[in-house]
Amino acid sequence: MAINERVLHLLEQNHVEHEVLPHAEVYTAQEVAQSVHVAGRMMAKVVVVREPAGGHAMVVMPASCHLDLGVLGRETGRPGAVLASEAELQRLFPDCEVGAMPPIGRLYDIPMYLDRCLERSTSVFFQAGNHHEVVRMRTEDFVRLVRPLAGEFCVHREQPQEA
Repeated sequence: MAINERVLHLLEQNHVEHEVLPHAEVYTAQEVAQSVHVAGRMMAKVVVVREPAGGHAMVVMPASCHLDLGVLGRETGRPGAVLASEAELQRLFPDCEVGAMPPIGRLYDIPMYLDRCLERSTSVFFQAGNHHEVVRMRTEDFVRLVRPLAGEFCVHREQPQEA
């Protein structure tokens, strides 16, 4: 499967300069970052949650972070979200390999929250439908294109301390 057609169309329609980079077939966002030799803070990880009312939301953050569902609930005013199941991901993103959905909620009519940590880099990398390619684009263009609700939802992995 090549880059998702919806993503490609959106990028071309909006004249967004981007690059598609092949990588070894890996499955976690941190592994993807390593395979394309970029810092985890520049790789967008997508976490899909099911909200108590039954809808879904997409949370996008750096690969090097973990989602804190409690913080997400407090920041958004919508507590009680749980992680979506693999079956839900297949239904919500039928044109993507499971776990490789693009971080663009508007393509699937899903609200999208973006952790501000991801905005700190000049470029952002993300999977766009498959487990063997990533898209690279300017962060400024990404934010303009996806129009997310921004907040601080992630927990940073602890960095090793020097002795």
